[in-house]
Amino acid sequence: MKIPRQDISRRATLGGLLAVGAAAPLHAADWQPPRPMNWIVPFPPGGSNDTFARPVAAHVGRHFSRPIVVDNRGGAGGTLGGSIVSRSPADGCTLLVGNTSLTFATVVYAESNFDLLRDFAPVSAIAGVPVGLVVNPAKLDVKDLTGFLAAARKSPETINIGSSGLGTMAHLAIELLQRRAGIRLTHVPYRGGGPALQDLLAGQIDATFQPFSTVASYVEAGRLRALAIATQQREPMLPNVPTFAEAGVPDFNVSTWYGLFAPKATPAAPLDALHGAIQAALAASDIKHIWQEQGARVDLESRKAFADFVAREVERWSAIARSTGLPME
Repeated sequence: MKIPRQDISRRATLGGLLAVGAAAPLHAADWQPPRPMNWIVPFPPGGSNDTFARPVAAHVGRHFSRPIVVDNRGGAGGTLGGSIVSRSPADGCTLLVGNTSLTFATVVYAESNFDLLRDFAPVSAIAGVPVGLVVNPAKLDVKDLTGFLAAARKSPETINIGSSGLGTMAHLAIELLQRRAGIRLTHVPYRGGGPALQDLLAGQIDATFQPFSTVASYVEAGRLRALAIATQQREPMLPNVPTFAEAGVPDFNVSTWYGLFAPKATPAAPLDALHGAIQAALAASDIKHIWQEQGARVDLESRKAFADFVAREVERWSAIARSTGLPME
């Protein structure tokens, strides 16, 4: 994920907070959480959202000398957890650990009562990771993507492919692959990437799309086989895995990014303070080491740059979701 750097002011005023006889601007450096903090991960435990949220939350909690509870609230492609945060007090203490799936949630979930652009203030990017197609070789003995596609064409709807849920990025990747490759698979939705991965390892399903950060160790151990990566270039973590374009499916680019969001009405001072704390966490040596091990990338960038990036992603993925005819749930 490449987001251009832009300079922003660190000075912010919290509207409505008055000193005796005069307005009293509250700067980001002066802001402190008024209560313990809660970061809601809108997916079950064990997935990649947890992988990136928890180390950053630990750093930010130490920065403010306030505990942060990372609370998993899975369901409905992340929209249940998102709804909780959108209705929370706008005091900087309740944040959403969002990912790419939420950029098209309103397209897939027609009755969703929140909108990522309308109801949230982007705080900071956390990580961007490549997504790949992996299979359990003991369950589906195909050597590469060509073999996978051949098997799917020979016996339509016999390959069970799991996702992190209806209307998630993994679901969208499955829909895209079926249309681009002219195949029919049997989609098995789960309540998060973690449960889907566990059933893949157990041989309950044949394949799934997963961030490489969560499957690299299983691939290296031979328990899973990575067939292709949905990026324009190969991933150094698994350099022998071809891109989809190299494997015969051009223009198939799917990546997952993670970021922090606050309720829309949150004032600038807490947003800037949180952004600064997260940026400091991402620059820490231990976080850099974890991200390197996970094959994750992130640029240190301004709040505005992240907000602009999110707006572009919403436009892009909403259009793709509509074009692929994802079901309205």
